[in-house]
Amino acid sequence: MNELDLCFTPATELVDAIRARKLSSVEITSTVLKRIERLEPKLNAFAYLAADEAMDAAQAADRALARGESMGPLHGVPVTIKDHEAVRGMQLEYGTHLRRGEKATADNAMVARLRQAGAVILGKTSTPEFGWMGVSNSPLTGITHNPWRHGFNAGASSAGAGAGAAAGYGPLHQGSDGAGSIRMPAHFSGVFGLKPTYGRVPQSPVAASDFTVHLGPLTRTVADAALMLRTMAGPHPDDHTSLEALPADYPRHLAGRPRTPRLAYSPDLDHARVDSEVADLVRRAVEAFERDLGLTVEQVRTPWGPKGPPLARFFWPAHFMRHFDRLPEFRDRMDPGFVACIEAGQHLTMADYQKTRLVKYAYCAEIHHFFDDWDFLLTPAVSVAAFPATLLQPAHWPQHPWDWLSWAEFSYPFNLSGNPAASVPCGFTKEGLPVGLQIVGRRFDDLGVLQMSAAFEAARPWAGKRPPLD
Repeated sequence: MNELDLCFTPATELVDAIRARKLSSVEITSTVLKRIERLEPKLNAFAYLAADEAMDAAQAADRALARGESMGPLHGVPVTIKDHEAVRGMQLEYGTHLRRGEKATADNAMVARLRQAGAVILGKTSTPEFGWMGVSNSPLTGITHNPWRHGFNAGASSAGAGAGAAAGYGPLHQGSDGAGSIRMPAHFSGVFGLKPTYGRVPQSPVAASDFTVHLGPLTRTVADAALMLRTMAGPHPDDHTSLEALPADYPRHLAGRPRTPRLAYSPDLDHARVDSEVADLVRRAVEAFERDLGLTVEQVRTPWGPKGPPLARFFWPAHFMRHFDRLPEFRDRMDPGFVACIEAGQHLTMADYQKTRLVKYAYCAEIHHFFDDWDFLLTPAVSVAAFPATLLQPAHWPQHPWDWLSWAEFSYPFNLSGNPAASVPCGFTKEGLPVGLQIVGRRFDDLGVLQMSAAFEAARPWAGKRPPLD
């Protein structure tokens, strides 16, 4: 295996190779680090690269193996962590000057689990300021470039994780998703991203966004996501909203699926604008479920769909209002769109918030009742392909001082409702830019979403496609 292929090798294969002593963690980690150090000046996917710490961890993993010590499920395998999560001794800056120079004194719950499983942490991946938007541009770290087109958007607050997965920065990348920030980078960078059921992976601390933030994996294969999710998931005392259930053995059951799953398809959630080329690629992907997998898919109405936009436009500035008191000091060092978003919430009252929250809960109930009749819902992951990362909206899209949500109407409904949802690569535009298909499942059915994603992956493989970086 040459060095390039090693960087793109799935974690499921690396784990077996390390256990069989065909590869060492030092060999894998050093090879991946060489690639990162060569490409990072162009890609800019890292907020903090912990090369020395990673090599120390890889050497320790190899020594433990030589001593015959028990190994975790990710023993010696490289992983990246998004710069929203605490990793001891590493920067924790959220892509903003407001937290510049901060470092974590301890691992949070999810990071501790990955480390205990034997993962080698390469560093912290980039994010826009406080993860506020769907564009990979931060006032602190600059543009994270799309691996398929330099200067283009790599998508949302887990952009560094998605770009790293596509670029061959190792197999496993952790992201978080408060309105699409796992699924959008997966869509824009042509990788697999899973937003699990809310509470499946514990947060520490719990995000201040009314239970919409989900932690999950971005990977090049569905099997790697299943392996990573099994490691991260499970209840934890740091997170009072974490699910009681222990994680299922996702890798073991990945090949199974319901015999006759009831598949619904909505091209627009009855309200969303979608670029024609994206819509066509998603439609063809939906047809593959029927043609290649022998399943029946029914195009459906989603009466709850048009109720989503006013909720999203209310809660997005409402939740970011927590930074309003920092504007006098930091305004000129903050993203202008973020400032506009914060200021849009300054006239909201607690009564407004409570009343709208009740509307949101009714909206979520409608979504869950929709899944009484359907096992899975197929939609576009995002309405547009990648566009220049200096823009908040594509040039051909309606412009607004802060509302980027207009081209991401398919993701946030399932943050509000807590359903598991994935973006799976389903094709490329004529300009060679990736497009994702969203697969949404019933709440708690993370395994089902993984199984349907794996079935589509087998029918329409994507992991062999690599961006033109070499």
